[in-house]
Amino acid sequence: MIRVVLITLFVLINTTLPAQIQQGASGVDESKLYAATKQVNQFFRRFNGEEDSKGKRLYEQNSDYHSQELRKQYLQMLFDNENNSISGNTKRKFAEQVLDRKAPQFIDFHKGGWFAEVNAIFKRGNSEENILLFFKIEPQGQGHAWVLDRVSCDRYKPIFKQDSGDSRAFIHPMSHELDFMNLHKAFRNEHAMDFTSSHYEPDFLSVFLYELDQQKISFKSVQSVNFHFFQIPGWYFQLSEFNRPGYNNGWLIADLTPISSENIPALKAYIYDQD
Repeated sequence: MIRVVLITLFVLINTTLPAQIQQGASGVDESKLYAATKQVNQFFRRFNGEEDSKGKRLYEQNSDYHSQELRKQYLQMLFDNENNSISGNTKRKFAEQVLDRKAPQFIDFHKGGWFAEVNAIFKRGNSEENILLFFKIEPQGQGHAWVLDRVSCDRYKPIFKQDSGDSRAFIHPMSHELDFMNLHKAFRNEHAMDFTSSHYEPDFLSVFLYELDQQKISFKSVQSVNFHFFQIPGWYFQLSEFNRPGYNNGWLIADLTPISSENIPALKAYIYDQD
């Protein structure tokens, strides 16, 4: 059952949208279809300069492959331009680093440093709840696959909440001399989390997999998908999908911020909903 759910999510995330509609009897403006970044893979190609203006794939032998001018044009349209929180100055500094002639920087689908956040809806009895699923790309067999890496669920948080300070219960350091007979009283009257190490980190993924295997929850649908990138040194950006009229739609950079390597773990903890 777990395998079926994960395969379903993989298909939903990587679903190919309809092919480009040719202008003709339908009267559709083909230029808008060219402008839209309709697939995540297409975002990679445009960011790296591996696709021409008409959506044709470029390869190394092509003179426009990784062209700085082509990439500059694409970068201008790969942002959510309705998002005023990303300043023009921030975009400019990011573009200058990415397009540096001596050391241009690219993103790699098969490389680490990026992951998917899937906001999914699960059924629990007669009710529904949102669970955040985090996937990463890993080598598998002759290729690569999305693997479930982390889970965040509001229902699990109170279960794994530790007390702190003097109020926290503890097992007496001489308990070993009593063959730990006091465990019966401890586990009956106190919160079990109090007896774990101060360095213990709850593993929500294991709880989620157990509940899925025991059919306590069942997958219903995907509500939204975002991708988080740390592949460009000194920067973090979020990729989100925008379905709206006009040219600025599809998969676009919805958040961009400079970040030092020291602050990356804190930002990831925030994204994972574990701060």
